[in-house]
Amino acid sequence: MQKEFTIGQAAKTSGVKVTTIRYYESVGLMPEPRRVESGRRIYGQAAVDLLGFIRHARDLGFTVDAIRDLIDLQENPGTDCAKADELARRHLVDTQTRIEQLRVLERELERMIDTCSGGEVGTCEIVTSLFDHSKCLADHKQKASKAS
Repeated sequence: MQKEFTIGQAAKTSGVKVTTIRYYESVGLMPEPRRVESGRRIYGQAAVDLLGFIRHARDLGFTVDAIRDLIDLQENPGTDCAKADELARRHLVDTQTRIEQLRVLERELERMIDTCSGGEVGTCEIVTSLFDHSKCLADHKQKASKAS
């Protein structure tokens, strides 16, 4: 007989919070679980394994849409993995771009801190730079990110 889990047990076993499991169900990453007469959610081992898959993909920074695509691929094991490769490569490029943006931000923060000579806030280079973007050496504005 297959082991069954309550939502709390599924959360503990998979390392995913209960509220996150409900969110994954609401956005269609997880199928609606079976419910017992009292209305409690009941999950099988496959659902707990899927939660682990989703958690790992989220830990790696994949978006919900990309994870949905990966789940669809995983459910069809005989298909070509070119789509999975494409998703991973696109995510790698996005990650590399974010890393470069963080490096620019790091350099700018270091510059601001290094130029601050202490004293009063009215002459503080950090505060002045925050009020006057033209004092910055680089454009470090964050681009709007896609909804995960």
